[in-house]
Amino acid sequence: MKVSEVPQDRGMITGSVQEICYAVNENGRYVLASSAGWEPKNTANDQAWELIRTEVAETLEKIRAGRRSPLAFHMVNNQMSPGLLAKYAGCNRLRVWLHLRPWGFSRLTPRMLQRYAEIFDMDPAALKTVPPADSRGCVNRE
Repeated sequence: MKVSEVPQDRGMITGSVQEICYAVNENGRYVLASSAGWEPKNTANDQAWELIRTEVAETLEKIRAGRRSPLAFHMVNNQMSPGLLAKYAGCNRLRVWLHLRPWGFSRLTPRMLQRYAEIFDMDPAALKTVPPADSRGCVNRE
């Protein structure tokens, strides 16, 4: 693609952020060119984030119904699977699976709670909380 043909379609997710791609200049050489985005890529990103928001909302419903622990919210909000969380925590998936249940989470040792808190870069007390009932999806981390 030529530098003049680099797409400049802004998306909701990227906003004013520019990305760098390779394009061919007037001399036929590859150069770096900035792009505001590309419509098909923006559509795919929007669809992916909608799925993530839906998964987070479903997880919040399960937590409020007493079927999942707050750990499930933090895991899903950080786009992790039980297997990935187990690898970060240095334990097996079955143990994480048990901690995703309210009764398993309530039995967490302070050491294991601290380990999870470090993974999510938060205070152990904050790990026991979830967003309020009016939250509709992903929570931004600052």
